[in-house]
Amino acid sequence: MKTLKWRYSVVPVAFLGLGIVTAGCGEDALGDSPIGDLAKQCGLVCAEKGILQGNASISGNASVDAFFGAVVDFKGAAEGLAADVQAKLDAIAVSVGLEPGAAAADIKAELQAKLAANVSGGLEVKFQPPKCSASLEVTANAAAACDASVDPGSVEVKCEGSCTIDASMQAECSAKGELKCSGTAPNLECEGSCTGECKLEVGATCEGTCKGECKGECSVKDGSGNCAGKCDGECKGTCELKAGGSCSGKCEGSCEWTPPEGECSAGLEAKCEASADADIQCKGGCDGKVTPPSVSAECKATVEAKANANAQCTPPELDIAFKWNAQLEADVNKQAEFKAWLTGFKANYSALLAASAKATLLAEAGANLGASGKAAVEGFVGNLKGSADLKASIGAVCALAELEHVPGILTEATGKVQGSITAVAEIGGGIKG
Repeated sequence: MKTLKWRYSVVPVAFLGLGIVTAGCGEDALGDSPIGDLAKQCGLVCAEKGILQGNASISGNASVDAFFGAVVDFKGAAEGLAADVQAKLDAIAVSVGLEPGAAAADIKAELQAKLAANVSGGLEVKFQPPKCSASLEVTANAAAACDASVDPGSVEVKCEGSCTIDASMQAECSAKGELKCSGTAPNLECEGSCTGECKLEVGATCEGTCKGECKGECSVKDGSGNCAGKCDGECKGTCELKAGGSCSGKCEGSCEWTPPEGECSAGLEAKCEASADADIQCKGGCDGKVTPPSVSAECKATVEAKANANAQCTPPELDIAFKWNAQLEADVNKQAEFKAWLTGFKANYSALLAASAKATLLAEAGANLGASGKAAVEGFVGNLKGSADLKASIGAVCALAELEHVPGILTEATGKVQGSITAVAEIGGGIKG
């Protein structure tokens, strides 16, 4: 006759007044006994994989597992961000003669040497801040998953910033916020910010790259002697506004303006800029901060972290101006080499700026996440006092065990996020004169 060997342990929920003595959550707790298989089938053991392995289904409690899910998302987003930043840093490092993996400070030093050998006064970089779009759908789903009192069908997520709206919301936006139309300006006359080509019929100031005649000093000229850089005087020809700006001519690119009549014509994209309390219904993503619906206190940080971890930040268009140094003023071959290098650098630096914006969101997301999760788990455990629900009690044990891993995960992930922010700032400091 085979003897079944059981390993018993008093689970931590005994202090709840349940008085339960049950098998431990380890994989070998019940050996190969048929009762052990039954316990697994009934969900009376902890999952074999926890949050360290990317599994957030720990306790069976909605708010607790939603918190663990936010931790998993935060960890993954931080690791992905750090990898993306490192890839761009490596590309810049190689372009200035360093090996992949070089420290940001070393890249900065070589970058400064590269610029000093080619241009005078460093690079003048203009750009609109990277736009980070948080998904309203992700936020709504996170709120419903965490808080059972939230109805998924009637969740209202608010946007504090800018978002695209339906035509039916334009009047309300004009009353409570600021309506913006985006697209081709009427008669190509942009009364707002023009991004792209601005055709200048007469001489005018160019905030971007002047392509044509410059009545003043031009930082860079093309092979035909025309201006192809920053014009310190009046530009006649085309002014390329990659970072957006004022166009005194014909805006042949995209214009964003406030319609005086309070309505965007058909074919234009309508955007609304308003605070979260304006209660404007958005369509798609939110370029700004997403405010989740009213949820329980322990769910608030969880939902915000989920939204920020899944936000997408778009690399900005860069407007880079510079002036050749004395050595390169007459060396067209060296000029061509530098321009080719600058093309690759612009792409990598633009991506780094977007990554830095995402890192800022993640830093905000992780700030209150640990305290929120601790409150969620403690609330779950506290509500089980006097309960005879064995499955929920086991879930509480599993949650308490996984909670021990959270501080380490958040500390490591936050370190990666802050490291990314510091590295991007280091590179930015290297391009200035």
